[in-house]
Amino acid sequence: MTEMTVNRLYPGLPDPDTRPDFYEGVTLKRGFAWIVDTILIALLTALTAVVLAPFTLFISLFFLPGLYAVLSFLYRWTSLARHSATPGMRLAAITFRDRFGAPLDSGTALLHTAGYTLSFMIFPLQLVSVGLMLISERGQGLTDHVLGTVALNASA
Repeated sequence: MTEMTVNRLYPGLPDPDTRPDFYEGVTLKRGFAWIVDTILIALLTALTAVVLAPFTLFISLFFLPGLYAVLSFLYRWTSLARHSATPGMRLAAITFRDRFGAPLDSGTALLHTAGYTLSFMIFPLQLVSVGLMLISERGQGLTDHVLGTVALNASA
């Protein structure tokens, strides 16, 4: 991709050739953030299940995977809409930006979360996404490529 094409596609983002500090180590940090977020969502799901179980005569425990999926979606969407990063991403010092360099708005956060969820549900898409993060110059996953979003080092 030529520099002119990159600038046209991502006019508000730093060029990875001239400002690699924005992209350095982001893929590994995203992996760490994903682990942290998964643990937090699992804890939130367990806490919710413990609270709900007695009121539903423990029938709610059969719906734990669905509860996890709903809480995961809401956790990611609200986190990205409010802070342009999940708590795990904030801990890893990375943040999402759109193609113009702005933090994600609620609509883009919703689309990003929907794309992540779809990739998670269809395993080959998840493999493609991780592969793209490893080989693309901006470390973007499949959903990032579709939406024009990118994860950047927050400290850069």
